[in-house]
This record gives sequence, structure tokens and C-alpha cells, in this order.
Amino acid sequence: MLLNEVDTMSEQGRIDTHHHVVPPAYRDWLARRGVAAGGMPIPAWDAATDIAFMDRHGIATGVLSLSTPGTHLGDDEEALTWARKVNDHCAETVKDRPDRFGFFATLPLPHLDGALSETARALDELGADGIVLLTNHRDTYLGDAAFEPLMAELDRRGATVFVHPSQLPAQPVPGLPPYAADFLLDTVRAAMNLTVSGTVRRHPSIRFVLSHGGGFLPYAAHRISQSLQHHQQVLGAREGMDHDAVLAGLQSFHFDTALSTTPQTLAALLSFAGPERVLFGSDFPYASPQMSSYFIEQYDAQPLDGALRAAIDRGNAARLLPRLAR
Repeated sequence: MLLNEVDTMSEQGRIDTHHHVVPPAYRDWLARRGVAAGGMPIPAWDAATDIAFMDRHGIATGVLSLSTPGTHLGDDEEALTWARKVNDHCAETVKDRPDRFGFFATLPLPHLDGALSETARALDELGADGIVLLTNHRDTYLGDAAFEPLMAELDRRGATVFVHPSQLPAQPVPGLPPYAADFLLDTVRAAMNLTVSGTVRRHPSIRFVLSHGGGFLPYAAHRISQSLQHHQQVLGAREGMDHDAVLAGLQSFHFDTALSTTPQTLAALLSFAGPERVLFGSDFPYASPQMSSYFIEQYDAQPLDGALRAAIDRGNAARLLPRLAR
């Protein structure tokens, strides 16, 4: 879909591709386990409050997804049970308000067999619009060979995969909440891992969407690609990806604008990703209504031309999520 084809779509309202769900039973389960989201308390959520937030900001549809920690807290069967519960909750929410909600289905990774079975159930039976994966699942990043069967299946289906940061496999710095900066690094790590492992090259039909403008990837992509090329030279590797190949892999992702819309950040993102790979995102409700509103207001104040704004607001997401384009 070209930019001049989406000029008329802005009036239909935004599609928010970074928009979280917190089923009450899931929130209670995490509370009983004493689990937070990267140092952040798990927020309350209900559909009515969510719709009110969307109405204030011109959002027609929120694509619901589960944030970190997902559902795998150490037990495979428990993780699968909760993934099914979360996906059933999302499917019912969409059924009640198909005009206002879509959803990315949750998988119980690193439980691979459970993830494959839930992928089929969510996409074939529940009508999920795509899949949400964490950058790392219990310290295993998405490009790991252990996840290759899932990637092959997602590629076969041409799935849209929303990638959300997780707990960084490192100790937090005292006084610095992990969600403030560690999430950004975890997203960059995942993008590098998916690229260098060859996952994005082997599975070009997967449409990966990176959270939060890709972390700091747009800003540091050339340094990353040069560094990886140099590292291979130091190791004397006979095969590997050169600077151009790494950069092409990093630019193959899509990116949402959640918390990433100040003039400096958005300019870097658009320059790196191009106008057809940037999608609107709010990060509600993990980002508070005040925080989400701040970044949406920053975005609204940008002097973007109408075609570009329509593409970010709706057109690019509609191309990846065809049910929501109708």
C-alpha cells in the first residue's frame, strides 16, 4: 500500500498496535506470585476504561497484547493453561467489540510444543490478528535454534508478530527501573539476534513489529552493523554477514511509535525505517494515561504531511492486519 493510497484512511481512526490487555484473573495470578513487569506494577484493565482512553486520542482499534512476563513462570503446563485463558479472554473481548479491538495471541514459550498448538488454535479458531512474542523467553532470544520450528510455522502462515521487551538477562542497576532503559536494550538485542541468526532471512513472510520505536536501534544501527562485521573479522570467520547485510536485516523490521514520538526520536525512526514500516502505538495501560497522552501529544504536534500521518495512524497497520482494514 503506497502513501497516496492511505490519505483518506486517517478519518477512520488510528489502529494502535502497541496496546495491552490485563485480564483480571491473570493480574491476580501474578500478584499471588509476587511478579511485576520489568519492575513495573501490573496495572488494572477493563474494556470500558480502555475505550474511553482510545476515544480521547482518536484510536479506532486497539490490538490487545500481553506484556512481560507473559505466562511462563517456570512450568510448561501452567504457562499453556494461562496462555489459553488470556487468548480466550482476548477473543471474547474482540467478539463483544470487533470494531474497537483486535488481538495478538500469547504463546507459552519456551514451551515449544505448547506454543505450536496455541498458535494453531489462536489463529485458526479464535481469529487472532497475529502473535505476540517476548524479546527473550526465560533468557532464550527469539533467533535461537530452539525456536526454529515455531518461526517456520509463523513464516508459513505469513504471520504478523509483535515483539515486546522482556526482563533483560542481567541484574538491574539499583535505583534504575528496568522498564526505563533495559527494555530498550532487550529490543535491540532481539533485533540483532534475529538478524545475525538468519531468522529474518530464512523466514521473510513473518512481519516482525518491534516495540518502542525499536529501542535505540535506529540511532545505533550503523554502529551495530559495523561492529558485528568487525567481530567476525577478528574471529577469522569465513562466512557471515557483512555491514550491508546486517543493516538490511535490521531495516526489515516494522516499528511502533509507543513512547517514541519526540521530534528527535521520530525523525531518526522515520529516516531509518522508512514511512511504510512505522505503526502507531500508545503502550496503554502499562504506560500511564498521562505518559501515553504525553507521547501522543508529541506525535500530534509533529509537522507530518497528511499521507505520512495517515500511513502511521492506520494505513501501515491495515496492510499487516487485514481484518482491521475493513
